[in-house]
Amino acid sequence: MQATLKLLLCSAVALGLACARQAPTAHAAPADGSHDFDFNIGTWHTHIRTLKEPLSGHTDWNEMRGTVTVNPLWNGKAQVEEIEADSPGGRFEGMTVFLYDPAAHQWRQYFTDSDDGNMETPSVGHFEHGRGEFYSQELYKGRAVLVRGIWTVTSPDAHSYEQDYSDDGGKIWEANFIANLTRYKPGEAVTPMKPVGHEAGQHDFDWQLGNWDIHMSRMEHPLTAQSRWTPLDGSVRVRKLWNGRANLAEIDTQGPSGHLQFLSLRLFNPIAHQWSLNFVSSDSGKFSSPMIGAFVDGRGDFYDQEPYNGKAILARFSFLHLAQGSNSDEQAFSADGGKTWEVNWVNASKRAQGTGNDAVAGRAAHSP
Repeated sequence: MQATLKLLLCSAVALGLACARQAPTAHAAPADGSHDFDFNIGTWHTHIRTLKEPLSGHTDWNEMRGTVTVNPLWNGKAQVEEIEADSPGGRFEGMTVFLYDPAAHQWRQYFTDSDDGNMETPSVGHFEHGRGEFYSQELYKGRAVLVRGIWTVTSPDAHSYEQDYSDDGGKIWEANFIANLTRYKPGEAVTPMKPVGHEAGQHDFDWQLGNWDIHMSRMEHPLTAQSRWTPLDGSVRVRKLWNGRANLAEIDTQGPSGHLQFLSLRLFNPIAHQWSLNFVSSDSGKFSSPMIGAFVDGRGDFYDQEPYNGKAILARFSFLHLAQGSNSDEQAFSADGGKTWEVNWVNASKRAQGTGNDAVAGRAAHSP
């Protein structure tokens, strides 16, 4: 988490070529693409077709229809998309988080579904003239394949998304997922959320839904025997996703070190009965490695291994003193395999006045 939340410092360098008989050539700065996904915001009808057996030569398709709901984050520099669609084979429930990387002028899209709550490798790309192309590599039936996603905007009220596979290095692409979306009109019914099951642990974050005031204390140089701390104050907004099987915390704070904005996406794995914490700052546009854990006896502990100052360490994030009106959490690092832990980030939260834990519990409404 800490590596993700470090503020990035970058500078632009103008390049030019000059010779005795030629004036310097100016290189255009990359276009700001932070609003390229604005077309996607809203509530949409979706018709989805999925190829049953990609890369097999077979051409049988499944069809689904449902609702896609897209909410903006960070004034459009990020979005969260929830997909609820039905087919003869059952319910498909997916989620995509779109993150803009201001340094690379590119977007990342992270997909997950509610069957296991694990995020796939992000695809990365950008838009030109109303068309977005995104690429990644993933395993399909044990083999590495290239993945291409294509966004096509046809009007303010219609767009499409297509996913293709290639197993020959991009020479030939085969479509295996095609979604056509049209904007909902006022009064039209949306596809209801998938009912919540009875898996143990899936309500462990219900206590945090709503709006909070937060005071943070951050150690400036962990694992260095220094003990200087920096304060930050701000707000936290936690909304439920997938009817509670996931949730998103938006943190916005200010302090002597500057303005800090980040997200914490929590995803429930119904197979392992565990949660993952996925952190990203507004400056990076890239999720850090997930922290995995669960709540036991009113305390939640989540762990991962991550690099810090060039070395691999263990990281722990803990939720403590849980209550409807106040709570605390902390981050700690270990450089000795978990024998000892140094706390380097402490947060204390109180529920914002005039809000309850259902303040942001429902699906957001959108105007077409």
